[in-house]
Amino acid sequence: MKLKTNAEYKIFVEEIKQRVRDSQYAALRAVNKELVTLYWDIGKRIFNKQNKLGWGKAVVENLAIDLQKEFPGIRGFSADNLWRMRKFYLQFVNNTKLAPLVQEISWTKIIVIMESCKNDAEREFYISMTKKFGWTKDVLIHQIENQSYEKTLLNQTNFDKTVPVKIRNQAKLAVKDEYTFDFLELGDEHLENELERALMANVRRFLLEMGGYFCFVGNQHRIEIESREYFVDILLYHRKLRCLVAIELKIGDFKPEYAGKMQFYLSALNDRNRLDEENPAIGIIICKSKSRTVVEYALKDVHKPIGVSTYSIKKSLPKTLKKYLPSSKELAASVTVVK
Repeated sequence: MKLKTNAEYKIFVEEIKQRVRDSQYAALRAVNKELVTLYWDIGKRIFNKQNKLGWGKAVVENLAIDLQKEFPGIRGFSADNLWRMRKFYLQFVNNTKLAPLVQEISWTKIIVIMESCKNDAEREFYISMTKKFGWTKDVLIHQIENQSYEKTLLNQTNFDKTVPVKIRNQAKLAVKDEYTFDFLELGDEHLENELERALMANVRRFLLEMGGYFCFVGNQHRIEIESREYFVDILLYHRKLRCLVAIELKIGDFKPEYAGKMQFYLSALNDRNRLDEENPAIGIIICKSKSRTVVEYALKDVHKPIGVSTYSIKKSLPKTLKKYLPSSKELAASVTVVK
């Protein structure tokens, strides 16, 4: 018997390959953690020496030259990077929550977060999401440029009164105020079915923009009630919330009656699709635009969990929303990142 054509042997080879990959990944993680710990220690020592002995900027320039001479094959000891190490230490040393957490992601991602985030609450959001979902540097930059943090804080939902306390914070993090579909090749004028088809043609990027833990179930999900058919535009599943998520797409302004239609869908999904161990379904209505006051009144007496968001096909936070942005202190006090 030829081993290479034997089914058991093929499975055996794949198992060994996966074991090697797992070992390589574990080694890379260990190396990265040691590197970040080293950079933290160097930054700490630079700061302490400057603070204790009154050394100025020259110490960093001289140290860079001496380290590069001693370790010519090792990158990372430029003067600019040494300054980043000092900033890294100072930015997180007094934050007992973030100091250990930030050392779980790579140095390149730490630099992106240090240079892009304005306060500890924002840093915690991106550090936690990067660690949790394994964001690459490019994905992290994309999320920051798309202002995912601000859009999550601004979201409009009725979850405070419709979602169980144990999953409420996670549910709020699952809905953005605005979704940026900049990967779609659509003009400003388009039909709802064109928007849906474009999203389905880019389903991986759509799920990435929706956020972590979402899985695709189907589009135009059929519900039959007394010989009449109804269709949910897009049906997702949220692994952390353990619930179905109904998405309705609207190319115009939000209308109050959309909330009633979504309630109907959620009731039907709970009765006909929800498993016993799952939480009740939630709905997200994604419109081209909305009046925040109209949304507030539309959701006020709704008893099913619904969020109302907007979408754009370019990277910018609408000017109409900027006035709603809270101050840094308000952000820090209001955000809870679910681990």
